[in-house]
Amino acid sequence: MVFVTKHRKLVINIVSLLFITLFVYAAISKLIDFETFAVQLAQSPLLSAYAGFIAWLVPGIEIIIAFFLMFGKYRTLALYASFTLMVMFTNYIWIILNYSDFIPCSCGGVLEKMSWMQHLIFNLVFILLAALGIFIGQKKIRQRKLLLLSLLAVFGIGIVVLFFVFSEKKMHQNNAFIRRHLPHFANKIKSHDLGYSSYYFAGIESDIVYLGNSTAPLLLTAMDTALTGTSVMKVQIDNMGLPFRRVRIEVSRNQFFVFDGIVPIIFKGSIHNWKANTFIYKPYYFSQAIILDGNSLAVCSQSSEDKKNMLGILSRDSVFRPIYNPLLLRSENDGVFDTDGQLLWNNSLKKLIYMYYYRNKFLVVDENLELIYQGKTIDTVNQVSLDITNLKRSGKKKLNPNTITINNNAATDKNLLFIQTDRLGKFESNRILEEAEIIDVYDIDKKTYVFSFYLYRPSNLHMRSFMVRDLKLYALMGSKLISYKLDTKMLEYNSNE
Repeated sequence: MVFVTKHRKLVINIVSLLFITLFVYAAISKLIDFETFAVQLAQSPLLSAYAGFIAWLVPGIEIIIAFFLMFGKYRTLALYASFTLMVMFTNYIWIILNYSDFIPCSCGGVLEKMSWMQHLIFNLVFILLAALGIFIGQKKIRQRKLLLLSLLAVFGIGIVVLFFVFSEKKMHQNNAFIRRHLPHFANKIKSHDLGYSSYYFAGIESDIVYLGNSTAPLLLTAMDTALTGTSVMKVQIDNMGLPFRRVRIEVSRNQFFVFDGIVPIIFKGSIHNWKANTFIYKPYYFSQAIILDGNSLAVCSQSSEDKKNMLGILSRDSVFRPIYNPLLLRSENDGVFDTDGQLLWNNSLKKLIYMYYYRNKFLVVDENLELIYQGKTIDTVNQVSLDITNLKRSGKKKLNPNTITINNNAATDKNLLFIQTDRLGKFESNRILEEAEIIDVYDIDKKTYVFSFYLYRPSNLHMRSFMVRDLKLYALMGSKLISYKLDTKMLEYNSNE
């Protein structure tokens, strides 16, 4: 009997020592590089809305449990706490592996070197160790111990699931607005598998969809709008000796432009021979550029004085004429993230449109960079809600997923503006985001919201970008290019109401 008791104590001591080592090491690793840990937590699809709170809570709980494991009087209670915490960690990994669109990292130390599946197995072993220590260390009836462990397991799983549900709801739900939903407005016509997800829209002209490829910067794919036949052209430029980093091609009206933005050079050529010569080579940098006509491009750049975002036009006929309007993008926060957005050109109306990502607004601007009006989306969030981390080591800023994104992508055609968003209105279920993209439609001329529609997509694919031409919608989803026919009769009826 003494022999058995001695071995029980030895097993409990070993289990306790393993947990003390694990929790103390994990907590210290997190606290030493707390900034990185907090940023990684903020990137979690489960915990992003509560990252600031949890970043302190987790190492704090680990240290407290490790402290009580050192005392025999509290060891059983601490083993129950260890069991519950490991169940929560394991359930977190299970949800990440099975229900997350991306897999973040939020471990620390040696554990960070493990794969997520290895980490899952590691946690399961420690759950069994905690249960073993509890079963051999207490004199209570085994059924009672099993019942208590089962209740704690349900509690731990439930807490993590609630974090996931409410974090997603906080990021997407806004019950302050109701969409005017138009059913069956967009009907899928055809899907074409491009093979890779590195393609982007370079333009749509004369019943041809042009696609650039970020991994093959000077190759351009042309596809008829029926998505049946394709051809690949190699673009030639007259200066290959520059340190290009993000080359893009834009096609418009039998011409094309090649630009980088980080390297301050723009090439221009004809689609008849796909040869481009230097058009502008001046020290002007930009993050976005769109073609206005054969001699000018609209750009989104940063001020050399305060580094804030601003819109400009780079133009050249006989001379180079850049103009900027730093007052268009009004800052509410840092002037960079809070004014970030997507720049569009509506050729029918000859107007520039700038859609903000993090506020419920868009700008309609003329060709001279004069503001025509500021439009509002149906979302009611007026204040920018940013979650920014200042990385001390690099001196850079990082935008965390806890930031509320109002608008994701936009396209324009005729008098309409199409804005894709993940924000849910009143009476809308989270389930719709698993099946379709939400697109809100606005009339630019009438300055009104018209209606919304769901763009249903293949499972597990999300839209990267889209374009609308002649009321036919083209979407890049994963490696697929998908075309949709928009119901023009329903559009005309709702626009005239």
